[in-house]
This record gives sequence, C-alpha cells and structure tokens, in this order.
Amino acid sequence: MDKQSKIYLAGHRGLVGSALKRKLESKGYTNLVFRTHTELDLICQQAVNEFFARERPEYVFLAAAKVGGILANITYPAEFIYENLMIEANVIHASYKYGVKKLLFISSSYIYPKLAPQPLKEKYLLTCSLEETIEAYAIAKIAGIKLCKHYNQQYGTNFISVASTSLYGSSDKLVLDTSYVIPALIQKFHEAKVNNEPEVVVWGTGKQFREFIHVDDMADACVYLMENYDYSELGEFINIGVGEDITIGELAELIKEIVEFKGDIRCDASKPEGIPRKLMDVTALNELEWKAVISLKDGIKDIYESYIISQGIR
Repeated sequence: MDKQSKIYLAGHRGLVGSALKRKLESKGYTNLVFRTHTELDLICQQAVNEFFARERPEYVFLAAAKVGGILANITYPAEFIYENLMIEANVIHASYKYGVKKLLFISSSYIYPKLAPQPLKEKYLLTCSLEETIEAYAIAKIAGIKLCKHYNQQYGTNFISVASTSLYGSSDKLVLDTSYVIPALIQKFHEAKVNNEPEVVVWGTGKQFREFIHVDDMADACVYLMENYDYSELGEFINIGVGEDITIGELAELIKEIVEFKGDIRCDASKPEGIPRKLMDVTALNELEWKAVISLKDGIKDIYESYIISQGIR
C-alpha cells in the first residue's frame, strides 16, 4: 500500500476498526475512507455496491461485524449469523466486482472446534464440532474465510484472512449484558468497589483458559500483513495472538488488583463459560517477524484508566 492509496476501513468505530484507523493514520496513510452504519448499511447489497462503484477503494480492511460475549451470542444467535454473513458476502463480493487490489478479513479464534488440540493451529479448522454457545458467530466467520479462499481461487483476487485471539482495548464498551470478559469484569469489580459489595461473581468455574491480545497490537499485525504479505504467502488464514494464556480465575484476580477491590471472588459454576481453552499457535506469524508487545497487565490498566476518566472519577 502507498501512503496515498485509497483504503476503505469497514467498521471504523468498532474496537478493531478504531484501532486500525489510529494505526493507519500514525503510519502516514492519508486517503482513508469510512462510513458510519447510518451512512452505509453493509447488510444491504445495493448500498454496498453503490458505495464501491462510487468510491473505488484500492484496499479494504473488513473489520465490521456484529460481536459480543457469551450472553449476547446465546441471546441473539440468529442476528449473529445473519448480520455477519451478509456483511462479509456483500463487502467481499463488491471488492472483487470493483477491482480491490487487496482485502483483509478479520475473523476470530471462535472458529476453532471446541475440543481442538492446544495450541490451535490453522490446520485444525473444521476438524470437529464447534462450541455451542458461539456456533452462529463462528459459522459466519468461517464462511468469511472460505469466501476469501474461493474468490482467490476462482477470480485471482488477493483477499487475506486473519483469526484473532480474544481482543480487548481502551475503547471496549463496558456493558455487562453484551461485553467480552475483560470489560465486563472491570465494570463488575469497579461497581463492587464503589458500592462496598462483599464479593464479585465470575461466570463459570474460573478454570477455563483464555488468551488476550490488546487491540493496538492486533491492528499493528493487520497493517503489517497488508503491507508485506499476499494470500499466496499466508495461505487460507493466519492466527494473530500472543502465544500464552491465563485462567479466568487468574484474570479476575489481576483485575481485582488493578481496580483495588478488597472483597472476595466467587465463581458460579452454574453459568456458561464457553470453550475450555483456546490458545492460539502463532508460530506462522512469529516466523513473519511479528510479535505482540503490550502486556496483559499494562493493557488492562489502560482500559481501567480510560473507564474512570470517562466516568468523571478523576
């Protein structure tokens, strides 16, 4: 990509999209194109085609998606599969139709089977059953990867896909019923601290493992791959992660320490907890000379600092 290349960033106000916007701008890319959902509904094929016909972007980062935590996925599975399928199909097809030079599609570690061997290698995709609680979202994301693969095969496009481990960052929305685990726990611990509650309840046994990557590291990896590698070099998709994980119980203790909550932590084993473990194998990415640099503790401190500032606490 040249610094003046026209780059369409789909989903620029989301967690990943906003980080990509910051990264691209910091690297000197000056011809960025984006639209809010009100301005462009990516679920509408006609609207997407009209946008691509008018703007003719040279490069596309497909970060737009319907996302959420376990509760949101359980509650709205039809919305998760329909909206994500439509967004992917419309943007990927329009990118082919209107001559986009290169596209990056962002997927998730949820695409992997529930009981796949650890760490998760790219070759484990579709080797056994998915985790039931996030099946709808996972199927949609797998479809996006396959769309890129088959458009490349049939039309000679250069559409690359990445699968990210669990993301977090300073622009995470702290909404308990739809949040991912880190922002949800931050809010729980903060409110418990403010209200002098005796304990914080964590969903599940606390023994499930999770790997987390800061969204700024994720954005850096995506831009790095777009700048340096093509589909022919990366294969069907490539994992983006840090290569190490932590139990939810350990994560809760870390957040408790950062928030300075003095009460207890109680794990509620009656609540769903998702996949037992999903540690990403990042060998392929590391061999391309890219590694994450933001530690989990520093990243969570950053989120909490942003949260308390936004609440006017200091």
